[in-house]
Amino acid sequence: MSSFQRKFKTLVQDRYLRNSILFTLVMLIAFRFLASIPVPGVNPGVLAQFLANNQFFSFLNLFSGGGLSQLSIVVLGVGPYITSSIIMQLMTTVSPKLKRLFHEEGSIGRKKFNNFSRLLTVPIALVQGVGILTLLSNQGALPELGLFGMVTNVLVITAGAMLVTWLGELITEFGVGNGVSLLIFAGIVASVPSVLSQLSQSYIPSELFNYVIYALVVLLVIVVVVMVNEAERRVGITYAKQVRGMSTYGGSDTYVPVKVNQAGVMPIIFALSILLFPQMIAGWFATSDIVWLAQASNSLNLFLQDPFWYPAIYFILVFGFTYFYTAITFDPEAMAENLHKSGAFVPGTRPGASTEEYFAKVANRLTFVGALFLSIIAVLPIVIAQFFPIGATASVAIGGTGILIVVSVVLDLIKKLDAQIAMRQY
Repeated sequence: MSSFQRKFKTLVQDRYLRNSILFTLVMLIAFRFLASIPVPGVNPGVLAQFLANNQFFSFLNLFSGGGLSQLSIVVLGVGPYITSSIIMQLMTTVSPKLKRLFHEEGSIGRKKFNNFSRLLTVPIALVQGVGILTLLSNQGALPELGLFGMVTNVLVITAGAMLVTWLGELITEFGVGNGVSLLIFAGIVASVPSVLSQLSQSYIPSELFNYVIYALVVLLVIVVVVMVNEAERRVGITYAKQVRGMSTYGGSDTYVPVKVNQAGVMPIIFALSILLFPQMIAGWFATSDIVWLAQASNSLNLFLQDPFWYPAIYFILVFGFTYFYTAITFDPEAMAENLHKSGAFVPGTRPGASTEEYFAKVANRLTFVGALFLSIIAVLPIVIAQFFPIGATASVAIGGTGILIVVSVVLDLIKKLDAQIAMRQY
């Protein structure tokens, strides 16, 4: 019996794993059901045209799990929760108390930290809800909303965002894998059939060469994403020998893995969140009765939709946030201190400050490669849309960012299933 067959047999026979997988599938089905319930009064045709012509909101549709394409009650998806989590992690750099809570106080500290993130999710969802509804109402995708209609719809989609966040946390606790990532994954995968249908309907025999090139680009992106996600620098360490009584311990050689892409997809999400606010503000005031305010809003919209400046700003933001996020999650000082406490050292490097500088140098070099990779992946759908007439939604769903999320989630899920299966076999 092959290794795969043994793992599959364990997966099917083990009651805990089987129930975890079934629970995850039920939660994903529930999420897709909620994503199909639209907000009252939406105009599907105008909304589809708006998304087809707007690269940025196609990205938002991707991270909302497809909720924006239907303007569903879960239109915000897990976006507010992800934004609040990132803000809380950024706050650890200025608040020693939050830093201790996040890094040093174990599971209880993480639980308190997550509670703060949930509380912050509510005002973020309210602000994003007002912005998206106002913008889409100005575009004609929604009828003109009065005060009561606006308040009602904002409360509904805010409740939807909190409900989706709860579903994600249930998957994380009782299912398999990271719930928030799986919900985004489900939204991308669910959009693939419609994207392929769109491509088949717009297919022209004379464009066959372009479609072949595009398919090769997609395959190349998948290979590169897998390679970079799995790439790591193995820093060799040695444990000093310790004599206790008549026995000798330690003296073994091992390594500390430092990943090339430690930030994952978080810098892309945070860059989108930063770019969201000026577009929302410009959308609010684009129809203002004040002439100079309306002109300034329209000029800002045109600037943010410029085929050169928008990708350039997006590229710079992703590159910078990759360094920033890595600096938060990877602490060379803590790494050096933990090695020193465990009696380990990097060969040729003195313990303490020298080891800290060594890890910082390694992390900076790897982060440059990871930041460049993420920045290229982020702007790749925009470049694809310029060269291949497949529409903004299609280029985002099966472009670099969509592939990055799908591959990252699948690899993470496989690793967690392997760990669970290995534990059951032992």
